Amino acid sequence: MAKIKVANPVVDLDGDEMTRIIWQWIKDKLILPFLDLEIEYYDLSMENRDATEDKVTVDAAHAILRHGVGIKCATITPDEARVKEFNLKKMWKSPNGTIRNILGGVVFREPILCRNVPRLIPSWTQPIIIGRHAFGDQYKATDFVVPGKGKLTMKWEGEDGQVLEYDVFDFPAAGVAMGMYNLDESIEEFARASLTYGLARKYPVYLSTKNTILKAYDGRFKDIFQRVYETEFKDQYKLEGIVYEHRLIDDMVASALKWPGGFVWACKNYDGDVQSDQVAQGFGSLGLMTSVLMTPDGKIVEAEAAHGTVTRHYRQHQRGEATSTNSIASIFAWTRGLKHRAALDGNAALDRFASTLEAVCVSTVEEGFMTKDLALLVGDHQGWLTTEGFLDKVAEHLVAAL
Repeated sequence: MAKIKVANPVVDLDGDEMTRIIWQWIKDKLILPFLDLEIEYYDLSMENRDATEDKVTVDAAHAILRHGVGIKCATITPDEARVKEFNLKKMWKSPNGTIRNILGGVVFREPILCRNVPRLIPSWTQPIIIGRHAFGDQYKATDFVVPGKGKLTMKWEGEDGQVLEYDVFDFPAAGVAMGMYNLDESIEEFARASLTYGLARKYPVYLSTKNTILKAYDGRFKDIFQRVYETEFKDQYKLEGIVYEHRLIDDMVASALKWPGGFVWACKNYDGDVQSDQVAQGFGSLGLMTSVLMTPDGKIVEAEAAHGTVTRHYRQHQRGEATSTNSIASIFAWTRGLKHRAALDGNAALDRFASTLEAVCVSTVEEGFMTKDLALLVGDHQGWLTTEGFLDKVAEHLVAAL
């Protein structure tokens, strides 16, 4: 079988623990035997990030900017225990956060549907894609414990000397307080990326906020989204027969439970954090979820698996024991990245390959070949394969499909 020629490189961001082992197997079994592909490789293992003082993460992000496609393995974000375990120089920041800050854009998470994997919400028959605005709000807030009785104020001083000051609360006793922020520019990027993604998938887009309570803060999100839609996307959406709407977050949560899916849900930072996990679990498994970071212009994509490094299985692997780790989300990181490479290059053969590999992954599970995590969901009598056994079965089916 002749390999498919890929004209331009993809950036490969290697990761940690069990997902790192799987990452190499995916390349060896499912990617490199079929594609004549140049890979620009960056080792984002915890050890190498520490050795390079995290410069490797920054270099990898800039490589994605150059080439337009990054494909990322799961990585460790160190806490105190990990700092001690790896004897790190410091508690390095999340690689995902560093990459997002350099690329900009919005993270879109989408479930992978398999007919025989039971759903906690059976009415969900089409994907629900969560677009999370991963900037500001609670994640960059200043919060503190109020020690006792006193007045809380909030003050802004402009460069021109203008001052805005607000009385927030007269504390009768001890409590807590928080101040948070966002930027018009970031909200505009969020709107463009969400509306661009909806257009690409031919799905309606819904923004959810609580603007009835946070009239200025959430109202700003609502107003900016509406302006970007009206001025840049309305005609294209009408042409495709899809819609954009703003909804209150409580109404959107209730509606999402009864709708069949088939939409993009644009969420503020905290809402997206919560709803992406709820949607993943509602569709059956946190291990069946893609994650794609897309820039507002739709030109740059970084795809990854939306799960951790599976430490427990890695410990088994280190002891020489067989594991049964779900590799599907990692495979889809490669296919979603390759689909974007195909779109940028106008490479129809590469797009067909990526689509075929996705379909083969799903059909392999639907034919009863799966890892232990999915087998436990399907039922007591469902058999399961080892990590490598499942990848071998997918490779066997891929050859047949191609």
